[in-house]
Amino acid sequence: MHEETRIPASFGPLDDAGLNQTPAFGDFDLLAHDRPLQDALALYGAGTQELHRFATTWGRAATFELGRLANEFVPRLRTVDPAGRRIDRVDFHPAYHELMTLSMKDGLHCSVWDAAPGQPATVIRAARIYIASGVEAGHVCPITMTNAAVASLRAEPDLLRDLAPKLSSRRYDPRPLPWWEKDSMTIGMGMTERQGGTDVRANLTRAHNASDRVEITGHKWFMSAPMCDAFLVLAQAEGGLSCFFVPRYRPDGSPNALKFLRLKDKLGNRSNASSEVEFLGAFARQVGPAGAGVKTIIEMVSWTRLDCAVSSAGLMRMGLAHAIHHARHRSVFQRPLFDQPAMRAVLAEMALELEGIVAAAFRLAHAFDRMTANPQEAAYARLMTPAIKYLACKRAPGFLYEALECHGGNGYVEELPLARYYREAPLNAIWEGSGNVMALDMLRAAVRAPEATRDVIARLVQTAQAAFDCAPLERQLQTLLTPTPDDRHARRLIEGLGKLAAVAALVEARSPFASPYAAARIWGGSHDHYGAADIAPGTGTALLERAWAV
Repeated sequence: MHEETRIPASFGPLDDAGLNQTPAFGDFDLLAHDRPLQDALALYGAGTQELHRFATTWGRAATFELGRLANEFVPRLRTVDPAGRRIDRVDFHPAYHELMTLSMKDGLHCSVWDAAPGQPATVIRAARIYIASGVEAGHVCPITMTNAAVASLRAEPDLLRDLAPKLSSRRYDPRPLPWWEKDSMTIGMGMTERQGGTDVRANLTRAHNASDRVEITGHKWFMSAPMCDAFLVLAQAEGGLSCFFVPRYRPDGSPNALKFLRLKDKLGNRSNASSEVEFLGAFARQVGPAGAGVKTIIEMVSWTRLDCAVSSAGLMRMGLAHAIHHARHRSVFQRPLFDQPAMRAVLAEMALELEGIVAAAFRLAHAFDRMTANPQEAAYARLMTPAIKYLACKRAPGFLYEALECHGGNGYVEELPLARYYREAPLNAIWEGSGNVMALDMLRAAVRAPEATRDVIARLVQTAQAAFDCAPLERQLQTLLTPTPDDRHARRLIEGLGKLAAVAALVEARSPFASPYAAARIWGGSHDHYGAADIAPGTGTALLERAWAV
């Protein structure tokens, strides 16, 4: 037996160094190790001093441990107190509350709206969402919805003015009190129902006038983060499907008539409670015009879709970081995994994938920063939000599976976070619209604004042309410009558009990986899995040095 593989006769607490085990992952500045993120921030003029502090806090081993605890000890619904009084309360592990405290302290729930004009506020916030999601994604749900809700609440300025001090507070306050008595508040959303799901126009929940107020009666099949202080809810009203603000407490301070039936037992996202709820004449305030519920709440949905893309990128990044960390410290057949060509091929193609996803997601965040003042950026955001969400969220599950496999059997056990990341990865592809919904939304956006769509595609092609011959893909995307595009081709079109956007974003960033990405992802032949693309060794080395910089 070789000396390197001899098994010690006994094991003690200091024997791990001789057992070929990977060191614990933690106590890193997560921004300092992430060159794709650094480049995106530099490109869009985002300062990094505060982000390094944030990335160091979230990179601590203790913060990773909070993520583990919050998912191992899942939320529990308490419908009644010991005396039998209805309370409809969800109890969380203290780790969840600590994660919420960290996120709200740095304004992940509101910083877009109170930033100075002209600042890259969305890009900076996206960097924080990207980092935090890679550590623990479940608690990001109420954070995302609270930030996004402001976009819809602008349709009701008086209400938004009343809520603004609580929404902008950086002090997390989980106490079960009326929102006006708290230091801060969070806002959730209730859209889908049992009989309709995505088809919200089939909703049966109704709003009716009762003397001096509006009351909501009905149900929601999925309402995440039920301990939020209020919810934006769709309900049928006299003028049609409308949007309503439903707080946890009535104006007199008594509990509102929301009854939680159960929490969903989910594949992943286990730290975050998702509930089924009934409204039994719940107090509500209308938000936006009657009959304009979808138009009103879609403003919120656009922002949550951006977060889905960014969060998926963050999960992918963390999976790759763990895989590279493992490969650098684990030896097989007397050689580090990281030095073995087959493993390097897998990791390099994963790193190439991540370059494109990060570039596309942050280019979209940049468009959100500029869309109010720039019609071209507004058109880009409308068309590309579903496309980039589709691309990032669809790529994440397979990517996280590959990161898990890089660890061998160790990746499959719950002591490491890879199994949790893998279960988490499909959620963003479902939340705020599945793949088909994204593809059809993209087609609808194109049909509604054909000239703007033509301009967006032309600009993407003009930019991406520096990296590859776009003509065949451009001809394919012309289908978007027909008055009645064929829904059968929706996924093919949105995938092509998303990949084109990724290449264009890489070209805009002057990335040397724009052409390799296009070669592997657009004209890459028939291979299906990571490690099969023909990436030159020098390019692979450069990609790996960027993915987890040391």
